[in-house]
Amino acid sequence: MAKVKTRFVCRDCGADFAQMYGRCSSCGAWGSLDEVVAQPLERSAAPQSRGALRLNQVTGDGQLRISSGFQELDRVLGGGIVRGSLVLMGGEPGIGKSTLLLGMTQGLQAQAPLLYVCAEESAQQVKLRSHRLGMDPEHVQNLYLLPETDLDAVLQELSQLRPTVAIIDSIQALYCANLSGAPGSVSQVRECTAALMRLAKRLDIALFIVGHVTKEGAIAGPKVLEHLVDTVLYFEGDRYATHRLLRSVKNRFGATQEVGVFEMVDCGLIEVPNPSALFLGNQADETPGTATIVACEGTRPLVVELQALVSPTSYASPRRTTTGIETNRFLQILAVLEKRVGIPLSKLDAYVASVGGLNVSEPAVDLGVAIAVVSSFRDRPLDRRTVLIGEVGLGGQVRPVSQLEQRLKEAAKLGFVRAIIPVMPILLPQSYDLELIPAARVIDAIQAALAIAPPRHPAP
Repeated sequence: MAKVKTRFVCRDCGADFAQMYGRCSSCGAWGSLDEVVAQPLERSAAPQSRGALRLNQVTGDGQLRISSGFQELDRVLGGGIVRGSLVLMGGEPGIGKSTLLLGMTQGLQAQAPLLYVCAEESAQQVKLRSHRLGMDPEHVQNLYLLPETDLDAVLQELSQLRPTVAIIDSIQALYCANLSGAPGSVSQVRECTAALMRLAKRLDIALFIVGHVTKEGAIAGPKVLEHLVDTVLYFEGDRYATHRLLRSVKNRFGATQEVGVFEMVDCGLIEVPNPSALFLGNQADETPGTATIVACEGTRPLVVELQALVSPTSYASPRRTTTGIETNRFLQILAVLEKRVGIPLSKLDAYVASVGGLNVSEPAVDLGVAIAVVSSFRDRPLDRRTVLIGEVGLGGQVRPVSQLEQRLKEAAKLGFVRAIIPVMPILLPQSYDLELIPAARVIDAIQAALAIAPPRHPAP
């Protein structure tokens, strides 16, 4: 019998040590080492290797995709669910992860057997949620519930049922009896995920795993957890808003940073066919400090309204507040406006926010932020039918951005008639019925935007 060895694993970073320390030398956390019994590997007869294959000998049958019933989810996954893939979904508590996955089973249960491992809830609780989503138990014959936290029992049920899609809710609630750590510890989460991955690849099961997040917003557990899976999804949203964003940060079968938009209603989550309408304010209201930009999330362009406010400060140092915009980038834009354009902002409070709370951090929003600030400073509204696209350099230049054609097509589809863009080295096709106004510097873009601004009507 092989000798049992004891290791000490940090629950924060997953570092492995041969002896106990009060502080982890890898991440610096105190009292974070847990004792783990390393089980020896039993020698068994190794299967005969088939040898290396040439590229033209590999078949593509393993990339067949299954529709999830949600077009937004299929878009984020790269076109649908891939057989044998491992998808990790994280998000804050109550954001709607379980609701989305249970609603996904409505479109999948008619195709093949599905297994929902409810490790944190009872079967009765899941059934109550299914009633709220409008699911009829008499017509859902292929959905199986397994209220179990033991990893061996879950693996045995997966081997016997062999479902097309299985859902583990959540990975932090599962435990392996061969390990001494508590459920949710680094060793338990890592070993449970590795065991599920091996079984899913062998039986060609598409596996969805729900993961908790830390207070910083990252998925709890070791970083190796994200390296084991094929796709990592984050479910984002504001607790005071009804819309939810499903974002892919890793995808071996599609584009990363792709975004799907959902809305939380009484009967669960529904898809949003026109996401840009969520992030556009009242187009009939002309208010100084309001500008419209086109941001790209993955391959999807979204038209977003930005609002800026500049007012005299009553403090020794002016305030700078942002919502949905990176604070450092906003400070950089304010410095460019003061240095290169000559607008005195050092004694003024400045605020900027995106409608709907959407986080837009790409450089293409710089020009919209700058002109919104100037519009508020001059107290002059901008034309509501004009979009602003461009990156602002430290020298006051308007730099080109990526995916410009997709942004212009989205703006034209929503009824905009004019776009202020950077000077491009190549000519753009004029197929989207937009008047393009190229600007080489920020001052040129400001003059063009204010020149086409509607006159301000005096208050009665």
